[in-house]
Amino acid sequence: MRLKNTFIYLIFLSTILFSLNANAQGYKIKTIVVDAGHGGVKPGAKGAYSWEKDVALKVALKLGNKLQDELPGIKIIQTRKTDVDVDWYRRAEIANDAKADLFISIHCNSMPPGNSHVRGTETFVGAYRRINEMDAGLKENEEIIKDKSYKKQNDPTDPEEAILLSLYKSLYRSKSLALASYIQKNYTEVNKRVNRGVKEQGLLILQRAAMPSVLTEIGFISNKEEEKYINSDEGQEEIVMAIINAVKQYKKEVEN
Repeated sequence: MRLKNTFIYLIFLSTILFSLNANAQGYKIKTIVVDAGHGGVKPGAKGAYSWEKDVALKVALKLGNKLQDELPGIKIIQTRKTDVDVDWYRRAEIANDAKADLFISIHCNSMPPGNSHVRGTETFVGAYRRINEMDAGLKENEEIIKDKSYKKQNDPTDPEEAILLSLYKSLYRSKSLALASYIQKNYTEVNKRVNRGVKEQGLLILQRAAMPSVLTEIGFISNKEEEKYINSDEGQEEIVMAIINAVKQYKKEVEN
């Protein structure tokens, strides 16, 4: 009996994997959400003369405009376009409601006094230990689950649904890692920035977004040279192009 159940389970799992693969055929990225970190009464880190919220907004707006120019067939949504505080939950909601294919959050890094020499870029993906927090976003959006057997009234004890959710979460995590790696590669190889790597962290905004999602730290606002760089037109242009090139590389990978 145990062997029979295992066999049935494997057949079921293979069917789901086949269904996911079939649904992926002809897949195209249609919507990207760009998130400017912080805002309003939550200014984020402070440099010698600038705030994280302002730098993040300028870069996010430039990124959105450039993405629209470079990839005109893709819808670009900004979580904020002005100096306002958007709740962390709301940022993820915006992406989930839009059925976004990618979520990119822009932030500036900082170190406490005495560590102003620290510099470089790093890009985060959601922590594996908190991957189950994506369930809410997946369940809110029925169309994310392509399988015909998906039930509108979700049963948390249904093993079929549990397996399907697990597969999607794993898929989105691997795609998040791929995009993050492309971003860091472009920062390092093209912009010649210090590479602090791709890292995982239990950031609420990444855990609740039901799609491939990254949070990229574009530089240390606490470092005098990097603050100047991330505030300059030239620096922001380089940062934006590094992310856009990463999106194009990612797009080519997942659409093929």
